Amino acid sequence: MKKRIRLRTKILLLSSLLVCCSVFVSGITMLYSISASFEEEIGERAIAIARTVGQLDEIRSTVGKEGGEETIQPIAERIRLSTNVDYIVILDMNKKRYSHPSESFIGQVFEGGDERAAFSELEYISKAEGDLGFAIRAFVPIMDEEGITQVGVAVVGILAPNLKTLLKQYHRNLFFSLLGGLLIGLVGAWFLANNVKKQTYRLEPYEIARLFEERSTIMQTLDIGIIATDDRGKISFMNHLAEEYTDATDDTATLEQVFNKNWLSFQRVEEMHLTNKPINLGGTMYLLSVYPIFVKDDHVGSLLTLQNRSVAHQLGEELTGVKELVGALRAQNHEHMNKLHSIGGLIQLGKIDKALKLIVQETSDEENLVSFIRNHIKDYAVSGLILGKRSRAKELGVTFDIELQSFLEATVQGLSTGDIITIVGNLIDNAFEACDARDKKKVTCLIQGNESYFYFSVTDTGIGMTEDELGFIFDQGYSSKAKEGRGIGLTLVKDIVDLKKGTITITSEKYEGTTAEVVIKV
Repeated sequence: MKKRIRLRTKILLLSSLLVCCSVFVSGITMLYSISASFEEEIGERAIAIARTVGQLDEIRSTVGKEGGEETIQPIAERIRLSTNVDYIVILDMNKKRYSHPSESFIGQVFEGGDERAAFSELEYISKAEGDLGFAIRAFVPIMDEEGITQVGVAVVGILAPNLKTLLKQYHRNLFFSLLGGLLIGLVGAWFLANNVKKQTYRLEPYEIARLFEERSTIMQTLDIGIIATDDRGKISFMNHLAEEYTDATDDTATLEQVFNKNWLSFQRVEEMHLTNKPINLGGTMYLLSVYPIFVKDDHVGSLLTLQNRSVAHQLGEELTGVKELVGALRAQNHEHMNKLHSIGGLIQLGKIDKALKLIVQETSDEENLVSFIRNHIKDYAVSGLILGKRSRAKELGVTFDIELQSFLEATVQGLSTGDIITIVGNLIDNAFEACDARDKKKVTCLIQGNESYFYFSVTDTGIGMTEDELGFIFDQGYSSKAKEGRGIGLTLVKDIVDLKKGTITITSEKYEGTTAEVVIKV
């Protein structure tokens, strides 16, 4: 496996390099700044000395005259030594030198190249390479005693320190600055690296990248839609299935845009915690769940899952079939054991005729009911559900009757078997529970349906509901039974009926019973 450099090592190396570069560049910049300051100060000093020299009467009266260097040279050298400048050169109007630190240059023509403007009565400072090296030179015109005619030029030069000289002079300070900055940078980089490692749960960047790819692949391959948001409701991730369910595009940024004109767009998702709440998207019902995401007790966003309810219903139909079959078998076993005990007792008492009569009666009743349901309810899942509920009713001591006018030839277009099972199963279960605390326990149902019409009603002799209770029965989580986990069935029924543009009517009177009716038409 390829060996990777650890994050802490990378941060230490990078920080050290940055600090070294910063200190070095700062040092060079500082040296340039010092050099510029020196040059400015040297120039002001040089031009002040040149002005003083140019005003001396001995120099003004002898420059340009034969033998003038004998007077000018001693004066210029005396001033040069007392002011600690590198050279003072007096020129006449023909650029002839009348003074110089090296006497061999006296009498020779000055050829610096930067002196021309000085012979036009201008004074200025120049930087140039002279006979003694790179220098800051001040040029000041020398006027006659009346101050009308220019008779010469006074040049004062001071050798300026170059970068190499300054580096040599300040190399010790620069070295200690570089060393101190490097130590500070290393300490800071070490703390920074530790903090970064702590924030990333001690994971290296390549490990984080691998985890990200793994989680992304898992999210994309799940059979449910996944949407992740930040703490302000802005979408940070959507898998392919969620994009397909919501018809979202790459430009979609918020939940309000995804769930436009839907109940979710009017609520703060960061305050929600829902499980399998039905929602209509583009004419298709989905089950929406919302889970808050916390990182170290801080709310950082929400996770939304979308599942196609038709797929859930397919699984539900299979589960319901198994559940109802188990319940029916258990109830039938319980009932048959009681019948067998009765038949066995009659036989022991010698009441053979009564025993035979009981056997014939039970067999006839069961065969009649099964025959009726088989002939009138064409959907086997629904007929199985009704038979299972009948067995459950016997176990609960509830009289459960199916109206003889019942039939189910076909299902309304768009209404699946799972939808019918949800409607019928939940309404019958509610009726059973309503009768739980009553002496007279009776539930009657009527089911009718074909390709264009579906009707189902169930009436119980239960405890009933007040008008106030009727106003809350379709709210998710509300239950007049006050049992944990209840208050979901009627909400699911209402969502299905609303989606199919049907009606559900519930009438009730306290302590008299309740009737629920569902009508769906094409």
